This record gives sequence, structure tokens and C-alpha cells, in this order.
Amino acid sequence: MADSYTKKAGDIKPPKQKQPKPVSKPEDFSEPMNAESNIKKVIGIVSGKGGVGKSLMTGLLAVAAGRAGKKVAILDADVTGPSIPKMFGVHEKAMSDGTNIIPAVSEGGIKMMSTNLILDDEKEPVIWRGPVIAGVVKQFWREVLWGDVDVLFVDMPPGTGDVPLTVFQSLPVDGIVVVTSPQELVSMIVEKAARMAEMMNIPLLGLIENMSFITCPDCGRRIYPFGEGKVEGAAAGHGIELTAKMPIEPFLAALCDAGRIEAVPDETLADLKKFV
Repeated sequence: MADSYTKKAGDIKPPKQKQPKPVSKPEDFSEPMNAESNIKKVIGIVSGKGGVGKSLMTGLLAVAAGRAGKKVAILDADVTGPSIPKMFGVHEKAMSDGTNIIPAVSEGGIKMMSTNLILDDEKEPVIWRGPVIAGVVKQFWREVLWGDVDVLFVDMPPGTGDVPLTVFQSLPVDGIVVVTSPQELVSMIVEKAARMAEMMNIPLLGLIENMSFITCPDCGRRIYPFGEGKVEGAAAGHGIELTAKMPIEPFLAALCDAGRIEAVPDETLADLKKFV
């Protein structure tokens, strides 16, 4: 009986090796740059929540870069809350040459594209769903004739939703600047934006603490109405070297309301010049 269970060597077949499955490439969501444009650097300006002055910092960084001799543009990706054109005093509608969308240009030569430039009435609310908004952002990148640009700043809506994800996946973002305020809670929320960028392999270039202090007009001493912030510690936690603390300056709000942000004095931009 034992012999009946004995297999000859020729009867023994080697186990079939499993063929390795082909490695699927990660889906590519990148959008092509406008064919007639040459944008050297794309910088995203982000925050974890609204109301910290992200759009203001975008405008000031653009002005600082322009004064440094660079060709500058702003893509206003805050589709439902656009404010870039107003602070630059730009109200005319975007035009088309039949193929491309022509961006508006500020008095100081900064190119920009925003939903406010394509609405019949700039005060009209934008009530669009997420996929439509994401599509508009990609359209601004692909169909706007940006021309030669040294740095394109992307003013993103707050949080970590559809639009920031679309920008990170679709545009060749070279890095982001995170805008925060001194309050501990806000800093915690902005931490989410920073971590999202890290998860998307987007470099964190710098951290700006807005509304950080008030300068006493009599003695020049800095007063911290919200408590002294921890921007340096937060930056060190992410390996960020560039930081800035921006004061509360009522005249900045007046300049933006009047569409004259480009009239900001050089000393106000002093701490932002290192970012550009």
C-alpha cells in the first residue's frame, strides 16, 4: 500500500509561480499650462480658516515681488469669496482673444484672474458646487494667457477642501506659504493645512503670522493684543525657515477698500521681502 502513495520524481510538478501584477501608475491629475505662457514658479497661499488675512498677504507678497523686479501674476482660486481684483482697483471684465482668456492687469503691472472678472455683477454671489469650482480653477490655469511670469501666486480658499486639493494635484505648485494669526485655536486649524501640504509632497516655504502686534505710535513698543504668537515654534516643527510677523495696520484696510494696495509703503513690506 505504501508504494501506491509513492510518486515518481517525474510526476512531481513544481508549484506554479504567481505572476507579479503590473504596478499601476498613480492617476495623473495635472493640467497643462496655457500653451502660450511661461510660468517659472507657482506659490500657493493657504490658511486653515478664513478671516486671518490670507488674501491680503497674497496681495502684499505680489506687490513685494513686483517691486523686486519680478513679473508677477495672481490666480484667485478663492472662487466663492474673491477679493483680489477689488484690492488692486481692477473692475473691468476679462476679455478673450478667441482662444485664450486675457487676464486683467493692475496699475503696477500685476496680472490677475478671478471670478469677479467674469461675473456680470461683481457683487453677485457665486453659488456653485465643488466640482464646478474646481473646474474653474483648472480653466484659469489652462486657458488664461499668462505670458511670461516669474512667480504666480495662487490665493486659495481656507481649509482643506476641493479647491486646495485641485490646486495641489493639478498645478505644478513649487511650495506654499501658510498664513495664520496668533490665537492658539487658529494655529491648530492652520496645522491641518500644513499637514495636507506635507501629505501632498508640497514644500512648506514659510509661515506668516498676521495681526501679530500693534506698534505704539508714541514709544514704538510692540503690543500683542492676542498674546505673543508662537510662529517660530510652529515653523520649527515643520522645518520652515522663513517666518514673518505682520502688524495690525488700519491703513492697509483703507488702501484695500480703495483699490490701492500697490501704494503700500516699503517699510510695511520689509518682513515679506525675504519670501520673494
